[in-house]
Order: sequence, then structure tokens, then C-alpha cells
Amino acid sequence: MPKSLKDLVADAKTRIREISASDTAAAAKQDPRLLIVDVREPAEWAEGHIPGALLVPRGMLEAKADLEYANREPRLADRQQPIVLQCASGGRSALAADVLQAMGFTNVRSMAGGIAAWKEHGLPIEK
Repeated sequence: MPKSLKDLVADAKTRIREISASDTAAAAKQDPRLLIVDVREPAEWAEGHIPGALLVPRGMLEAKADLEYANREPRLADRQQPIVLQCASGGRSALAADVLQAMGFTNVRSMAGGIAAWKEHGLPIEK
């Protein structure tokens, strides 16, 4: 039976860890090594994003995180670095966390509720 996006996200969430928006903000203050990766599309990013976040659209994540890819993202080289993935509502970031774990990342979490939850908590946004 074919799986829906909802099924794929639910399946990924059985293998990943999630973190709340407020806990993400607190973790970013406590650990300067924490990398927040926004996996939304550039147009979504332009509408507002978390200050200091790195934009890596979901469709480019595997390539940008691959150590053998010529145009990789250098900030995704350290497989032990703490990373929080974030999207609009938490679905794409859950899928992204699952993929990064499969690629050997050991300290990855998905931000539950995405940027919507971040905004609901009144946390800072930049454009």
C-alpha cells in the first residue's frame, strides 16, 4: 500500500528526536556550536527565518551534507555537531533529521511545530 506524506513523517518520527521551539532557543543560547538548519525553500526563508539559521532546502540536504560532494556545505562536515532542523510545521524537518541520522549525524533533532511554533512563542525572526 502506498504511503502518504503523513505516513512518511510519522514513520520518520519513530526514529528521531524532537525539540520544542522554546527549548531550541534556549539550547542556541547555551551552546554556540548548535547549528539551526532551515530546510524550507528560499521563498519561505525570505518571508522570515530564525536569526543565525543556515538555509539548506530539503531537496539539497543530502548533497550538501555529503562529505564527498564537491559543493557540500562546510558547516555540515562535523557529524557530532549539535543540529536542530526546522521547517514550516515540523514535517520536512522530521524527514531531514531521519536522513541526516542515516548519513551518520549523531546529535540531530527536529524542531516540533517548525517556524510556526517559533513565531507562536514570540521568538525573534529576521528577514
